[in-house]
Amino acid sequence: MGEHHDTAAMMFGLVMRHLREQAGLSQRELGKRAIYDHTRISRAESGEILAPEPTVAALDNALGADGLLLGLRKMAESASRVPVVAGVPGFHDDEQVILDMTTANGRMVRVRLSRRQFAQLLASGAMSAAFPGLADPDQAQRLTRALDRPARVDGEVIDYFRRVLAEHYSADKMLGPRSLLRPVLAQIDVLDELRRGAGAKHAEPLLQVLAQYAEMAGWLHQDLGELNAAMDWTRRAAEWALCAGDNQLSAYMLVRQSNIACLTDDYAAVVHLAAAARRRPAELEPKLDALAAQQQARGLVMLGESDECFALLDQAAGTLRDHPQVTRPNVPVYLHYYDVDALQEQSAVCYRAAGRADTAVAILEEQIGKLPANVARDRGHLVAKLAVAVVQAPHPDVARAAHLGLDALGMARQTGSARIQRELSTLDGELLRRWPDDGAARDFHEALVAV
Repeated sequence: MGEHHDTAAMMFGLVMRHLREQAGLSQRELGKRAIYDHTRISRAESGEILAPEPTVAALDNALGADGLLLGLRKMAESASRVPVVAGVPGFHDDEQVILDMTTANGRMVRVRLSRRQFAQLLASGAMSAAFPGLADPDQAQRLTRALDRPARVDGEVIDYFRRVLAEHYSADKMLGPRSLLRPVLAQIDVLDELRRGAGAKHAEPLLQVLAQYAEMAGWLHQDLGELNAAMDWTRRAAEWALCAGDNQLSAYMLVRQSNIACLTDDYAAVVHLAAAARRRPAELEPKLDALAAQQQARGLVMLGESDECFALLDQAAGTLRDHPQVTRPNVPVYLHYYDVDALQEQSAVCYRAAGRADTAVAILEEQIGKLPANVARDRGHLVAKLAVAVVQAPHPDVARAAHLGLDALGMARQTGSARIQRELSTLDGELLRRWPDDGAARDFHEALVAV
């Protein structure tokens, strides 16, 4: 058998053994049901052979596999990857990896793999759902060797994980946290395994990448509304950044902690953490200094210090105009996307808190108009914020706000974003308090509570 065929046979055997044991059948009993020699079932489960397709159909039926075994069998005859791989929860203390696979009718099958088997699946491309970008055979083999012997990790393996992380940031704007959290956590587990055995030359780069992945895990938990987990991951990221000697990332993690503190209404902590990130501005990436100033401004306006807030926002805007591109290599991925438009969008909440909701409406309408059509999560968040601003403006439009709220609610359901839900809860509170008898307000409320 060729390498692809070998991997398909191994995966087929692992899943068939799991299904047989789950059904409480011996190999001999399964052989009688599928009219297939039990010794060949033993060889198939060990990955030595692949049964003919008609036999696999009988095995699939006998085990109630809902087409899963047939799908794995067909993988052996083509270069396609297994479409049923759902995700990898991660490494366990016994050095095993747990692989979740979903059948056509939604049934979950969980298979335990050794780390070596997992590495082989990575190299075959079968794990593309959790590890995108492995179409290059050389890259796949390099990653496999590193997983098998972490001391062989090199710069190309580390760069692979950096590229995947950049893809996750792009996907996050479209998909939201529900689709991305499991792959990100799986990759953190693999990176942490590499870290444990990597040589001194690559220890700090690995720690830096680990910190960036942990930051994203914190962000995804935050977007899901799981703030304790978000803070835990963010602090872990800060620890790894410190160990890596990455001062930019360490400062960025203070900004991220400030952002989470804002959601717990601890506005003093918002200001203190953001100010700590800016303590040595001459040493900071300019975009990072601007982001920290923006976050500090957000805390100040909530403490009633509007003048200081808008002075900081003006300062941040000037910095971003002077530095449209990042000036340092390997800065946190978000900073590559952070620009004057992002600052404007974030400043809308400050105008709203300062009693200038009409300005917030104008800002959000402009920014929504600039969004690509496929960024569902980001669009839903801005539309929800616009809905709140519309009812808080000097001349509120209840019908429009409710309509915007319903649009955003659909995107909240699609992406699982708790940030959208948070804004919609604010909108619902405003509508019920001020217009309890309005039909549009009632329709929105009923839709919201039905989620």
